[in-house]
Amino acid sequence: MQATGFLGRIRFSLLLSVVISVCWLPLVGLSQTATLPSVIRMIVPFTPGASNDVFARALSEQLSSKLGITVIVENKPGAGGIIGSAEVARAKPDGATLLFSSNSFVTRAAVEEKLPFDPRKSFTPVAMVAQGAMLLVVGNETPYQNVRELIAAAKTQQINYGSAGIGSIGQMAAELFNSMAGINMNHVPYKGITGVLTDMIGGRIEAMITAPASIGGALKGKQIRAIAATSATPSSFFPDLPTVAQELSGYEVDVWFGVYAPANMPASLAEALNKAIREVSATPKMREVFAKEASSPSDMTVKEFAAYVDRELDMWVTLAKSRGIRHAE
Repeated sequence: MQATGFLGRIRFSLLLSVVISVCWLPLVGLSQTATLPSVIRMIVPFTPGASNDVFARALSEQLSSKLGITVIVENKPGAGGIIGSAEVARAKPDGATLLFSSNSFVTRAAVEEKLPFDPRKSFTPVAMVAQGAMLLVVGNETPYQNVRELIAAAKTQQINYGSAGIGSIGQMAAELFNSMAGINMNHVPYKGITGVLTDMIGGRIEAMITAPASIGGALKGKQIRAIAATSATPSSFFPDLPTVAQELSGYEVDVWFGVYAPANMPASLAEALNKAIREVSATPKMREVFAKEASSPSDMTVKEFAAYVDRELDMWVTLAKSRGIRHAE
């Protein structure tokens, strides 16, 4: 009887261990995402329809499916992205509120007199989503066929370049071009690329640097022409186009898109979101979305993206000071 009781206790202990093990496995899996809220608001600080909005909506759909939660995109436009960014900066760092923005996040911050947040201290950079080259384009009325000819002309006459406004990546990329080439093309700010494009086709603006997606129709229709890509190496989307860096060594400006959270987000949560975003961004479906904007998915870790954002902010703040670029209302 004692032996039987002893063996029975052993069997019971083994059975209990198996039950505990089976029950524990899903708990371990859930613990990695247990801090994720059931609903995430992904704020896009620009109007619907632009690249930021298109990418954010595609990403939110894929994240919702992957994580089994609801990711909702909300457009909060105004002040060049500042209004929406400020709302995220004020939110709790629990993952329920995220910011989806382009590198206008750092370029606009570099030229503002006052901001309702600190671009370095008010956010947790979570993940770079996609990245791609911009294009240096000129009007068909101009004779410039390459970067060298454009620089040479700018040294002897006034060349007007357009951008989507003060602090836009288009202006900052052109001012970096000015600085490195030792020229002073004249900036004509607009309220959007559409106005620049219209005046370039009409012969009133000679040059601009912009994302390919914003001028795709005009390029295909040969209403304007691209003379260089701004990436460090030739873009896979424009393999036959030379780079600005081939004439101005070290020149590199990409348009990129990233996800940010409020400051002080727990590292484990930032890492979990980063992992999910990277995995989703690398899927064929997302690659297809990015390709329409001549961009490719990024594979940066949280630390790599944070360091990248910091370097970008340093570069644009330094350029803004040296070129006297300020935005004050």
